[in-house]
Amino acid sequence: MITNLGLATVWVLDQDSAKEFFTDKLGLEVRDDMTLGEGGMRWVTVGAKDQPELSLALMIPGPPTMDPDSAAQMRALIAKGVLGAGAFNTDDCQAEYERLSARGVEFVHPPQKRPYGIEAIFRDDSGCWYSLTQTFDELDETVPWNG
Repeated sequence: MITNLGLATVWVLDQDSAKEFFTDKLGLEVRDDMTLGEGGMRWVTVGAKDQPELSLALMIPGPPTMDPDSAAQMRALIAKGVLGAGAFNTDDCQAEYERLSARGVEFVHPPQKRPYGIEAIFRDDSGCWYSLTQTFDELDETVPWNG
């Protein structure tokens, strides 16, 4: 029986830069930063302090998970900014938007009311986009989906 999600992959172009972005700008904590075996791949994970059961693996496309052609295609998609990597929840979207903006986080859209909550969209330093969402207890169908 599956009980929860424990690890999610975030594809990045540079692990050092991504680690800095997720910790210094977003405020997540480093869980792991090691090399797996002699000459092996680097394993970097981060996560929210109050959510120890879920980590984000900051992975560079390439071996051993991808062949060179697939890795090149994935790097191109990351750099193009077309990959969405998930949603971060917050209790106050406007305040978190202001805090993260002051730390240099690039927002594509400022907070906007949606049927499911208040949402802002930002990019990480590799180009992947994320939702920053303050969810409503109930769906508000009077709010248009397109803001």
